[in-house]
Amino acid sequence: MAGPKTPTCRNCTKENCSDNLLPDLLQQGLLTSGYFNALSSAKPAGKCSHGGTFDRTSKCDPAGGINKDEVGSSHGSLHYKAADLAVSATMELLEDVRVVIRDKNFLRLMGLSQSSVLCFVIDTTGSMNDDIAEAKRISFDIIDSKRGTPQEPSAYILVPFNDPGFGPLVLTTDADVFKNNINKLSASGGGDIPELCLSGLQLALTSAPPSSEIFVFTDAPAKDAHLKSTITALIENSKSVVTFMLTGVLESRRHRRGLRGAISRSMSQSNAQLYRDLAQASGGQAIEVTKSELSLATSVIQDSSASAVVTVFQVVKNPGKPDYFTFTIDGSLKNMTVYITGASSLTFTLTSPAGVSQSFSQSSGPLASFTTVGNLRRLSLNIENQTGSWVISVNSNNPYSVKVTGQSSVDFIFNLVEAHEGPHGDFSLKEGRPLSGGNATLLVTVTGSDTVKITEVTLFDSSGPTEISGSLQSVGRGTFLVTFSGVPAGDFVVRLRGEDSSSASKSTPSSFQRQASTQIKTSSISVTVHANNTNIEPGSTITIPFTVAMTTGGFIDDSTTGTFTVRANNDRSYTMTSPSTLSVTEGSGGKANGTVTLTVPGNAASGTDVTLTIGAENAAATDINYAVIRLSVTAKITDINRPVCQEVRTSSSCPSSASLCASSKWKFIANLTDGINGTGIDSITIRRGNGTLNTSTVTEAGGEDTIVATYSASCCSQSVELTVVDKVGNVGRCVGQIRALSTAAPVTTAADNTASSRGHTSNISHCLWISVVVSLLWKFK
Repeated sequence: MAGPKTPTCRNCTKENCSDNLLPDLLQQGLLTSGYFNALSSAKPAGKCSHGGTFDRTSKCDPAGGINKDEVGSSHGSLHYKAADLAVSATMELLEDVRVVIRDKNFLRLMGLSQSSVLCFVIDTTGSMNDDIAEAKRISFDIIDSKRGTPQEPSAYILVPFNDPGFGPLVLTTDADVFKNNINKLSASGGGDIPELCLSGLQLALTSAPPSSEIFVFTDAPAKDAHLKSTITALIENSKSVVTFMLTGVLESRRHRRGLRGAISRSMSQSNAQLYRDLAQASGGQAIEVTKSELSLATSVIQDSSASAVVTVFQVVKNPGKPDYFTFTIDGSLKNMTVYITGASSLTFTLTSPAGVSQSFSQSSGPLASFTTVGNLRRLSLNIENQTGSWVISVNSNNPYSVKVTGQSSVDFIFNLVEAHEGPHGDFSLKEGRPLSGGNATLLVTVTGSDTVKITEVTLFDSSGPTEISGSLQSVGRGTFLVTFSGVPAGDFVVRLRGEDSSSASKSTPSSFQRQASTQIKTSSISVTVHANNTNIEPGSTITIPFTVAMTTGGFIDDSTTGTFTVRANNDRSYTMTSPSTLSVTEGSGGKANGTVTLTVPGNAASGTDVTLTIGAENAAATDINYAVIRLSVTAKITDINRPVCQEVRTSSSCPSSASLCASSKWKFIANLTDGINGTGIDSITIRRGNGTLNTSTVTEAGGEDTIVATYSASCCSQSVELTVVDKVGNVGRCVGQIRALSTAAPVTTAADNTASSRGHTSNISHCLWISVVVSLLWKFK
C-alpha cells in the first residue's frame, strides 16, 4: 500500500479524469483508495478523492476522483472491469467459505434449503409426560418419513424449559442427534405452577433462521411474562411463526397436582391470553386441547413441515363478531388447508367460486373434509378445478382466527427498509417498528415465478378494518420498492395481489394472492442504537449507546416531554446494565439518551452470537418500540496467512497416446505447511481431480509440522487441485498437473490497469467478507 505520506494523485486535466494517478504509483504497483467526505473538503496532501457530486474532497487539490461506481464516474471507463473483478473476488470468497463449512452448511448459510427447520420448545415439568411423548411421536414421524428427501428439515432445534431452568438449546442438522436429545426428555419437578416458557422461546427465536415455524408445548402459564415485549420484538424482527400447543386451558390439573389443579383452572384462561397474543403477533395459532386430544391437533405440525407452505389469507377477530372473508386460490396451489380457532359455539360456511356451499355441520362434503379438536377446526379443501375467489363466513361473538395455507412454489418475502442519503442512494434494513403517521417503505420480492404480475401491495388491519395501498416501484427481477404514506397507528399485515399468466390454456390471467404471517405494528416511539462495533472479545465489556424519542407524523417531536420504561435483555443471560427509565425533558430536543453495557464471560467461545433487545415503553404502557442488535463474540485472530504448498515431485509414465491413458498412473507429491506462527492445517480435500490422496505428518526441527500430501491418479485425469484449510479458516490451494505445476494462494487476475482500482475493489471484497462472517456466526454458532 502507498504510505500515509506518499502522494497518489494529481489534478485531473482530462474530462474523464483518466490521467490523475501519479506515474510513480503505477510503476511501483502501489495500492491506494479515494478519500470521501460529504461535509468537509479536508484530506491529506497529495491523496486521491473518491469523486462525485457528494464528495467535497474532490474539489480540493488534487481535484477529481478515481471511483468506478458508474460508467459516468471519474474512472467510469473501468466500471465494467471493476464490477467483473468484484464478482470474481466474491465468488472466490464464497467458495473459500464453502470449503471451510462444507456443502450442507453452506446451502443453509445462503438460504438455499428447500425445507424449513423443525423447532420444538417443550415444557418438561411433572405434568407433561403425555405432551413430551406426543412431541417425540410427531417429530419421529416427520424425520422418518422425510429422511433423504428434499422435504427433510434443514435443521432441528430443541429447547426444554421448566422452573427454575431452561435449555440447553440443541441445534443440529443431524436427525439422529435430535432424536437422541428429545428421547432424553422426561417430565419431573416443576415447583410452583408457572414455568419459564418465554425464556425457552427466546432461545429458539434467536437461534432459528428467519421465517421459521416454532412449536411450543406447555400446560402452564409463563413465569417470565415480563419478557413479552422482548419476545414480540424478536418475532417481528425474525418474521418467525409461533404456534402454542396448550393442554392446560381446557382441563384441570387437579389429578396431577392436587390442590394446584384448582389454581390452574382459575388462572388458565387469563394466562393463556399471553400465548394467544404472541401467536397472533407472529401469525401462528394458540391451539387449546386436552391432553387426550393432543395427538389429533399435532397434524398442524405435519402440515407446516411440508415443503413450500405459503399463507394465502389470515385474519384474527378480537373481539369476535359475525363476518365473512374472501380468499383467492390460484393454479399453483395444492393441498389447501383452512384452520379456524375459536369457542365451541363457533359456526361457519364455506362457499366455492362456483357457488357451492358447505356448512360446519358437514364434516365431509363437496368442498372439504374437516376435523374438530379442542378450539381448532382443520379443513382440507377439495380445490380440483376450483381456482378463483372463495368465501368463508364465520358466526361467533367470541374471539376467533382464520388461516388459509397451501403448497406453492410462488411466494414473497419483504423487509422494512430506509433510504440512505449519500453518493450511492442505498437502502438498509430498518430496525424496529415503523413510526405512526410517517411513511414506510418495504422491499418486496416475488419468489418462485416470473409469470406473476404484482398489481397491489397493501397493509391490512382487520380490527379497523383499514387497508392502505402502497406505491409500487419495480427495481427488476420481481423486486419492488413499495412506499406507504402516512401509515396510521395499528397492527398490519402485508397482502400481495396480482395476476398469474402461467396457464397457457386460459385466455385471461388468473388472480393471485399471498399474505405475510407476521404483523407490522406502528409506534410513536423511536429507538435508535448507535453501535459502531458489533464484535466483542471474550472477557471484555461493550458499551452501546441508544436514543429514545417521541414522534409525531413520523418525525421527532421536540415539544414532547415524558418518561419511558426501558427493558434491555440478551439471550445469553450475560451480565449487563441499562437504565430502567429515561426521561425526555424540556430543551432536550425531544430525545433521551441511554447506554447499555454488556460483559462477555472469559470462557465464551469465539463464534458465539448474542442477541440484544432494547425496548422502550411509554408511561401509559400503551405504546412500545424496540431495537434488536446481534453481537458476535470474536477472539483475536493472529493467523491471517493461508497455508503454503510446495511441490516435492511430480512423476509420470503416461503414454503419448490418449487412448492408452487408463493403463498408466502419475503421482504428485507436495509439502503443506501453515508457518511457524500458524494455527495448523485442519483439512485437505480434493477440489478437482479423480485420484487418491494420502497424507502423512513430519515434524521439523524447529517444531513446525509439515504435511506430506501424495496424490496419484490415472493418466486420463491429468491435473489436481487440493484445498487446504487451517484451523482458523484460511484457505490455500495446491495445483498440480502432469506437465506443469503451480502452487500459490488463490490468485485474482487484475481486470483493472490502475493500482487504485485494485484497492477500491479489494475494499468491496472486504465488505462482503465481513457480511458473510457475520451471517455465518449468527447461523452456525
